[in-house]
Amino acid sequence: MNSVASPLPASPAAPSAASPALSPDTSLPASAGVFAELDGHEQVVFCADEASGLRAIIAIHSTALGPALGGTRFYPYADEGAALTDVLHLAKGMSYKAALAGLDLGGGKAVIIGDPATMKSEALLRAYGRFVQSLRGRYLTACDVGTYSEDMDVIARECDFVTGRTVEHGGAGDSSVLTAYGVFQGMRAAAEVVWGEPSLAGRTVGVAGVGKVGHHLVEHLLEDGADVVVTDVSAAAVRRVLDAHPEVRAVPTTEDLVAEQIDVYAPCALGNALTDDVVAVLRARVVCGAANNQLAHDGVEKLLADAGVLYAPDYCVNAGGLIQVADELVGFDFARARKRAAGIYDTTREVFRIAEREDVPPSVAADRIAERRMATIGRRDLWLPVR
Repeated sequence: MNSVASPLPASPAAPSAASPALSPDTSLPASAGVFAELDGHEQVVFCADEASGLRAIIAIHSTALGPALGGTRFYPYADEGAALTDVLHLAKGMSYKAALAGLDLGGGKAVIIGDPATMKSEALLRAYGRFVQSLRGRYLTACDVGTYSEDMDVIARECDFVTGRTVEHGGAGDSSVLTAYGVFQGMRAAAEVVWGEPSLAGRTVGVAGVGKVGHHLVEHLLEDGADVVVTDVSAAAVRRVLDAHPEVRAVPTTEDLVAEQIDVYAPCALGNALTDDVVAVLRARVVCGAANNQLAHDGVEKLLADAGVLYAPDYCVNAGGLIQVADELVGFDFARARKRAAGIYDTTREVFRIAEREDVPPSVAADRIAERRMATIGRRDLWLPVR
């Protein structure tokens, strides 16, 4: 069931001869109107609070398997259209991520439009928390780009449906810890397929984006014996890695990184990392990273396969953070969550096995596994909280 939350006029004007009322059998082209953009989403909520400057969009893609869980991204989008496109893509990805990870959760996401460095405030976060609360548990929020566990603690002062909180407040803390661990497990699975051993020892891995997740991933790779090359738009992020690990090498841009003689490319920044141009110059045999929505458009997965590049689907390997914050819902236990995140290795191997058996790219195989789970055990009606 698809629906969209939007403001209704308090007192609609009566139809006039110049603007006749639509009869019940009037139909519009499938491409017309806001519903055509929703791509199967159940609900989209636009949130505005003039006093704090909050402008946010919450997208619930599916509650077939349970309430929708997904982080809140705080980002200075170029315009509202870009924000809407991003939140819809991200929410859909969360549905597939939760299904593939075997969680009884649906997929949702939220974006706050603006620069967190200048706009983030207690008033704004609390106003946002009130909007999340108004959904009564259909959407559970957590951290994402531009938000942190401390922000979740502020949101939780107005809202019961918050995960990814600080350890001091009974939460799991920074979800990037198990996100990076899961990506590393997925990378091990890809290495086993390509090189016969589930290890990155002696391989060169290029990591694009060394913020919260990428920094932890670099540490796992170094511990496993890999050589690491990094890049980031933030010079400070690169400097933190180089100060902690002088053996790591840095290059100026992502374009420089993908042209390097690397064995594995790990996109760990924002989406659309894999374009036609990137595939054309990429020397890596494996792509496995933490960024969401890495494929710039349909068809890139085939370009990768034709180029002999094994792609580990992003929402498969980056599910560790979701697993970590989901564990909070039953009382967080790090050892239990880490053990479940380690299972990303087996899930990724299963994706590769299905891809080979059904002669499809791994991204298609991952989609099929997730869709089968949602279709076979998912509910057919809208998920609502118990009254």
